[in-house]
Amino acid sequence: MFDIHALWAGKPFDLHALWNGSQPKIRGGVHPEPRKEATADRPIDTAFPLPPMLYLALQQHVGKPAEPVVNVGDRVLKGQLLAVSQGMVSAPIHAPTSGTITDIMDYPSAHPSALPTPTLLLEPDGEERWIDLPEKADPFSLSPEEISIRVGAAGIVGLGGAAFPSAVKLNLGRRTKIQTLLINGGECEPYLTCDDRLMRERARAIVDGILIMLHGLGCRQAIVGIEDNKLEAYTNMHAAAAELSDGKVEVVAVPSFYPMGWDKQLIGYLTAKEVPADGRATDVGVLMHNVGTAYAVQQAIRHGKPLISRIVTVSGGAVGAPRNIDAPLGTPLASLLAHCDYRPEETVRYIMGGPMMGEALPHPNVPLVKGACGILALTQEEISATDAKSCIRCSRCVTACPVGLLPLEMMARIRAGQLESSLKFGLKDCISCGSCSYVCPSEIPLVHYFKYANGELLTRDQANHKAEQTKRLADEKLARLERQKQEAAAAAAQRKAAAKKPKITEAAA
Repeated sequence: MFDIHALWAGKPFDLHALWNGSQPKIRGGVHPEPRKEATADRPIDTAFPLPPMLYLALQQHVGKPAEPVVNVGDRVLKGQLLAVSQGMVSAPIHAPTSGTITDIMDYPSAHPSALPTPTLLLEPDGEERWIDLPEKADPFSLSPEEISIRVGAAGIVGLGGAAFPSAVKLNLGRRTKIQTLLINGGECEPYLTCDDRLMRERARAIVDGILIMLHGLGCRQAIVGIEDNKLEAYTNMHAAAAELSDGKVEVVAVPSFYPMGWDKQLIGYLTAKEVPADGRATDVGVLMHNVGTAYAVQQAIRHGKPLISRIVTVSGGAVGAPRNIDAPLGTPLASLLAHCDYRPEETVRYIMGGPMMGEALPHPNVPLVKGACGILALTQEEISATDAKSCIRCSRCVTACPVGLLPLEMMARIRAGQLESSLKFGLKDCISCGSCSYVCPSEIPLVHYFKYANGELLTRDQANHKAEQTKRLADEKLARLERQKQEAAAAAAQRKAAAKKPKITEAAA
């Protein structure tokens, strides 16, 4: 046995290498300035006041939007089902508080375009009256299928940012008989500390949620990867796992670098398995979830509570009192920023998520959604304003790419309009992590080129598909007209033959 505190000497350490005697190879990645100190040591704010109105977008997840089951004027209770999922890949929406549905309308979305999307408007009544929650039951007395059903009914999606419906992943993992459940506690994006605080303050609930997920998957082993600069989170999670999991949950420190939270990177480091470029984690017997998702599963299965709030980091140079807030879904981001004393006159960019892979927003008057782990108000000093210069062929972008691509070659072909040619260099495998742009000494916005190319190719594919569909319909119409012409000619011939038959009979008589 060893003392983890004795090992800590103010610098990152790696228990995985300590236990296994070797350091797994890590490809690419960068070390951006963390900028987490403003929120990392502040407890989660659970006293955020309800805003005057909540804006619940019906599309807060991958897949089809939810379908409303309430009408304007309906009074609803906290936790009540407001919109049901549509199809296999979708997620329901529940009321974050009690109040009245005042409208169902298009409202700006939490997207770089802020285009309007169907949204439920819920006016809180301040009473916080819950629906009748189901009686508490032993989760391990439920069948794995029932676990997935309840997770789906609770509207739980991936809270690391992907927002993929969690029940779908649980069902997929059970069908493919995965061997390892991987829990991402890396949180490698600068500024963000919501997962760190969650692990520090609610470690037992997270581990309990992991055990419930293991039961739902029919899987025996879980590994939690936590960056080695999060000592308190590691210590608390390790202690909770040792107390509750009977060896089923292993907590492992991983290097603190970006993008360690990327699923293929974390899977490769913790399991030494490589996910195929065009494959899924389940192809190598692994399923990955976020620590926030595990906590949400525990709340749903243990206590019957649907996903109606999430912890979000509010930070940035223009924020006077940055913190992590346990906020109801549908809260306007402007309300979260105002609660943290931000200075709008100093804000030059709003970002939902982290600065590396987050989405820049045109304004903060959009609602908090399930996949939003952070809202940043950045000043001019925090944003590079240098004009891009010519590529000097230094290949730093190649070294930094965690996927092993050639960003400079892809960029050159995209600039020349040779989008299809860029596909040969792995454009479709790019994860848009921004590592290449971060290390480029010429300040070339490489990831912007790749996003543009992917968007343009998608538009072309859609246009080609539409043209093929139009041609198919036109061909079917011509074939139908030709068939009708032939049928008409055959019918006319039959009528002509029938008309001649009596004359022949009379002549014969």
